[in-house]
Amino acid sequence: MSLRLFIPLRVRSHPPILRDIVHCGGRRLSERKKALVLFSGGQDSATCLAWALARFEAVETVGFSYGQRHAVELECRGRFIAGLQARFLAWGRRLGADHLIDMSVIKSLGETALTGDGEITMDKQGLPTTFVPGRNIFFFTAAAALAYRRGIKHLVGGMCETDYSGYPDCRDDTLKSLQASLNLGLDARLVIDTPLMWLDKAATWRLADELGGAALVELLLEDTHSCYRGDRSKRHAWGYGCAACPACELRASGWAKYKAAA
Repeated sequence: MSLRLFIPLRVRSHPPILRDIVHCGGRRLSERKKALVLFSGGQDSATCLAWALARFEAVETVGFSYGQRHAVELECRGRFIAGLQARFLAWGRRLGADHLIDMSVIKSLGETALTGDGEITMDKQGLPTTFVPGRNIFFFTAAAALAYRRGIKHLVGGMCETDYSGYPDCRDDTLKSLQASLNLGLDARLVIDTPLMWLDKAATWRLADELGGAALVELLLEDTHSCYRGDRSKRHAWGYGCAACPACELRASGWAKYKAAA
């Protein structure tokens, strides 16, 4: 007797060329119907939310409270969603439920500079001390369980291994393996979409511009948060932040390159 298993080995990553993307007001829709976006309130996941709204008929969002130092990102989530609904009416009609999951177990496993007040430096492995071991594995596992219950096939995440801090759970190989494991464990056919995987930060800003123009770019600047220290005391050209942590440096550098090429 043969055993047939569905083990997808390719996480769907997408280039910035928007050949088949539906812009707000467009009528062409992908055959894929529903997506769940892992939406933290940061620039990358917010861009992925816009990407999903341009491709799917129905989109839900999920965020995670895990004792993060920059919990202000959770406050940004609601403002960004409200801004999308006000500025992009067609997208607003596709937006469904927003879910917030308590993942405080992550912090209970041990503090890092992202879940405590420790100094943000580089460790012996060459990773920032903001690395939270297993964070994205927890997130996708919880999101997959939620998607399974809600009849959603696509999980969309803003992970990237081009301009990034080196986190191993953001890498394409990690997510390919995770997709296969989740499908085996759930006996499902979920797909992990990572549209930013091979884009640098400048290309991520450019993708947002292509998706929603100046209105979306301004919404990202004002109502998303990337700074690991949770600093929103000053707005820079690229948004709010301390301007010194790795997340701020990546966001600012990407903005400068995006503007220089505009």
